[in-house]
Amino acid sequence: MTNATRCLIAGNWKMNGILQESLDFVKELQANPAPEHVEVALMPPFTLLHSLADSFSEKDVRLGAQSMYCEVSGAFTGSISPMMLRDAGCHYVILGHSERRDIMHEGNTLIRKKLDVAWSHGLEPILCIGEHLEERESGRTNEVLKEQLSVLADVNTGVSLTVAYEPVWAIGTGKTASPEQVKETHAFVHEELSRLGHDCRVLYGGSVNPNNAAELLACDGVDGALVGGASLKADSFMKIIEAAAETA
Repeated sequence: MTNATRCLIAGNWKMNGILQESLDFVKELQANPAPEHVEVALMPPFTLLHSLADSFSEKDVRLGAQSMYCEVSGAFTGSISPMMLRDAGCHYVILGHSERRDIMHEGNTLIRKKLDVAWSHGLEPILCIGEHLEERESGRTNEVLKEQLSVLADVNTGVSLTVAYEPVWAIGTGKTASPEQVKETHAFVHEELSRLGHDCRVLYGGSVNPNNAAELLACDGVDGALVGGASLKADSFMKIIEAAAETA
């Protein structure tokens, strides 16, 4: 951990989960609460937010959304506004995830608009950054991350913010960055954030699972994890929380 804030273990369910599955998940998680020094958050599909908010208090688990639009309301069919997310009980919202960047073609201009509207409505963004395999292999990792973090230029210091470093080549592939790569890259991200005037948590994401969580979370500069597939089952997610409790 690089600051006094609690370690954060956040589960991004992506396009997975139906009501009964989520209620069963809640029961298991509530039976095994996280220790005080570990914060837990879940980012389920929009359809489950209200149900999970009714099941959890913010003391137990904080809820977040996987994305949102940059307007409060209006004729934007299929979009979800920050006001709706707050109404559904959200504290966090993931912005800039590589799947949104690559599949939905969301760029820095839109991400910055989303950041601003998230802050204006009391949401804490989890800003995702990460390089593709060819960018790492060509030695351009820091260049790519610096460009992605440039959305924070001229943002007031002290805003509620979490950053998640997720190498794109390690998301859903079973590949994981080595501890050396994680330490080196997290050091750069913290340095760049400091240059921009921000001191916040930097999570690691990319095929985090119960087998590698302890090693990854023990790396200098890692303040938690953004977990994908391993967050879909309560038993594997709880093992990652246990690893955080032992290393935080």
